[in-house]
Amino acid sequence: MRRAARALRTDDAERAMSEQALIGLIGGMSWESSAQYYRLINEAVRARLGGVASARTLMWSFDFAEIESLQHAGRWPELSRRLADAARALEAGGADFLVLCTNTMHREADEIEAAVHIPLLHIADPTGEAIKAAGLSTVGLLGTAFTMEHDFYRGRLLKKHGLSVLTPDADDRAIVHRIIYEELVAGRVLDASREAYRAVIARLVDRGAEAIILGCTEIMLLVSQADSPVPVFDTTTLHAMAAVERALGPPGA
Repeated sequence: MRRAARALRTDDAERAMSEQALIGLIGGMSWESSAQYYRLINEAVRARLGGVASARTLMWSFDFAEIESLQHAGRWPELSRRLADAARALEAGGADFLVLCTNTMHREADEIEAAVHIPLLHIADPTGEAIKAAGLSTVGLLGTAFTMEHDFYRGRLLKKHGLSVLTPDADDRAIVHRIIYEELVAGRVLDASREAYRAVIARLVDRGAEAIILGCTEIMLLVSQADSPVPVFDTTTLHAMAAVERALGPPGA
């Protein structure tokens, strides 16, 4: 009887493994948020499949010190090449689709997609879909200066999801950016910085934001729904859950 039960569990585990797509994670930007992706994805897979099930993943993890230096030097073509190389390596390793575990580096999403033959699950899409499903249309965006000030993210939310995106003013953008790069990517979570973010959020709400996008994967370490008078959409969690659905299929499928 025990032997039969063990065999049944083994069969179930093998079936679940064979039905899971292999997720290719491009991480390390920073590892603080990549660790959250890994935790969220595996928790969700275990909740779906039960027992000791976990996600089938491959991860390419960058040294963020190198990435951060290239970002602030404006060396985007080199960053693009590195991301494309990582994507190709994950594809060669058997990944079925890619998850880029950072909002900012989706600036290079088109180049990554052009480098491989497997899909990239764009971080802005599950966020946009969740906001639309909530019946909201005007959102405030928090993120790095690169994300807040360039069109690659705001433009996708507008063109693909019909969302009007507000960003903080210049002084507030500098505060949000500094806290990300000087504190959150190093795992430093300070109450004073949480208060600063709360004030930025309040000013966005005063300007008409119906919701707030946590558009940097580290911000979820600092800010939660309790810090905002309007709904908060955490891109890290939404992206991770979309990856699980892509890997396993919709619940009940």
